[in-house]
Amino acid sequence: MEAAASSPVHTCRVAVGSTNPVKANAVRRAFRLLCNAEIEKVAVESGVPPQPVGFHEVVLGAFNRACRALERTGADYGVGVEAGLVDTGVEYIELQAAVIVNREKRVSIGFSQGFPLPADWVERVLARMELGEIAAATTKRRGLGERLGVIGYLTSGLVTRTDLTYNAVLMALVPLLNPHLYTRLPSAREVRERLKAGCPAAGNAPAQYL
Repeated sequence: MEAAASSPVHTCRVAVGSTNPVKANAVRRAFRLLCNAEIEKVAVESGVPPQPVGFHEVVLGAFNRACRALERTGADYGVGVEAGLVDTGVEYIELQAAVIVNREKRVSIGFSQGFPLPADWVERVLARMELGEIAAATTKRRGLGERLGVIGYLTSGLVTRTDLTYNAVLMALVPLLNPHLYTRLPSAREVRERLKAGCPAAGNAPAQYL
């Protein structure tokens, strides 16, 4: 169930760093809690490997997408979403990170629920084979990423990729929905420096964002 909220009274432009309709639709749905969002899909590079592994790569990919989408459009908000495999210390799980960057270059980050993958899938993902390719070979279904997603297949449609993306974006929106509580969000410069210091894939990211 979505959280209750008063009807937004203003319109905002939201640039999504992807042309994937799943991401765009999920961002539109989440931003209804903040404003009447006009969504623009923007084809951008993530700056990380096609198959991100680890929190830093996943967040960096989402951050780069958000920054590039904002820069190219001059929108009110840039949103980037990136999925990848992360190590919990117990097992690897797949999750999504969402990053929102506003016109003042302030950043908020949210995550979706995480779910485990089959052990043989994990081995191939760690070898940098894309999860979508693995799932397609196993399920004999192409284009899962633009429909139900891997989670949709694993849950028989009970939870879909749109759900995960929506929840990640919604979590990133929490500070924007409560500005009286979140009085200082990190700047894009701060986030860049932290990611640059901690991300093994930083060398693959566009220099202007690191």
